[in-house]
Amino acid sequence: MQQAPWQTKWPERISYGMSDAADNLVFQMMTTYLLFFYTDVYGLSASSAAILFIVARLADVVESLIIGLMIDRTHSKWGKSRPFFLWYALPYVAFAVLTFVTPPFGATGKLVWAYVTYLGLGFFYTAVNLPITSILPTLSQNTKELTLLGVVRQFGGSDVQIIVAVFTLPLVAYFGQGNQQKGFLLTIAVFGGISLILIWNTFFQVKERFTNPEHAHQSWSAVWQMLKQNQPWLVMSVVILLYWLTTAIKNQTTIYYFKYLQNDEGLVPWANAFTFASLIGVVLIIHSAGRWGKKRTMLGGMGLGLIGQAILALGTTLNVLPLIFTGTLVNAIGNGLIIGLVSIMIADTIRYGATLGIQAEGILASTDDFGVNVGLGLGGLITAGLFHLSGYAANQTQNLATQHMIVLNYAWLPLLLYLVMILVLLLYDDHRIQAALTKERE
Repeated sequence: MQQAPWQTKWPERISYGMSDAADNLVFQMMTTYLLFFYTDVYGLSASSAAILFIVARLADVVESLIIGLMIDRTHSKWGKSRPFFLWYALPYVAFAVLTFVTPPFGATGKLVWAYVTYLGLGFFYTAVNLPITSILPTLSQNTKELTLLGVVRQFGGSDVQIIVAVFTLPLVAYFGQGNQQKGFLLTIAVFGGISLILIWNTFFQVKERFTNPEHAHQSWSAVWQMLKQNQPWLVMSVVILLYWLTTAIKNQTTIYYFKYLQNDEGLVPWANAFTFASLIGVVLIIHSAGRWGKKRTMLGGMGLGLIGQAILALGTTLNVLPLIFTGTLVNAIGNGLIIGLVSIMIADTIRYGATLGIQAEGILASTDDFGVNVGLGLGGLITAGLFHLSGYAANQTQNLATQHMIVLNYAWLPLLLYLVMILVLLLYDDHRIQAALTKERE
């Protein structure tokens, strides 16, 4: 049986990949530095930040479903997903900048400002990010090409994710000249301007080609029936949530670990530099997925992530920086394999849903943003909540309980979550998808 011909060319592929790069310019600052910004720069207590994060994530659960339904109900000359890049890029960037503004208000006013801006940022992030996943299965019907597009997307996203992780604090120091409020604001303004250009470029360069009018725009009851039958989608939804929960807990704690336990905040960019190794994992996907399949490749990535996290945990126990950095590098390679396959495997579940008579790429792709938002929210809640319970005090020497909490979040909780991820992914039925797609092509 022959594969469908390839439909995209490199300008479109690169533009598609840059959409994820655009979102990560802001998103990575939010996941890695926003909790630190709120507690140590903006002036919120850890408990206030924890409540804000959980409220925002509860809102995002609803927003993901709303945006997914909006995509599935969109009728335009540009398609279903593509218009969202045009419509929502500017408000996304505007709210990103406003989130890092420190207004001259009292405690209550600043808390209200944080709620309004962060909740707005979460909504518009979903509006520009969810379409990246939902549009993928409409770009081509060639399985190998969809894998390549997913890899290009993740390569772009991971590149920028690492750049932001490594260079944010140096840029904050450069722009702020000792004033971190000014430094964070100018840094996000630069990232936001670049993000806006890249998102709009995606709108102009990509093209939706494969939307079946008979399967699109179905009733909610029909979509719901399909969701209940789509076992691979249900499993991937849980995997995505667990991955981002792990990422949030670890990333948000990194700066605290080096600031308060190593007494050197300047080590953060060095530690984050080792996450460049995730690009190795992303590049390996094309060969490994073709040879061993996507499920086994992702399981391999989770195994590497687990090994790397174990090395890192040992490094924190022995207080040996080379071990911590080695663990970060190995863990990053595994993460590249995992996250690089997420959008590709979600695209497979969307195509599988179409074999069941329902093309609902919006609602099925919403699981990606749903997992991201809930995982980040729970991660922020766990981190900030544990810090509050242990007596965390910003910019002071931390008590022993808080030091233990920092190590728990940075090393041991992520280790446990990798084990849970592996057990969940073992339930993923890739044979069901392949059988359905093969039958459809016959």
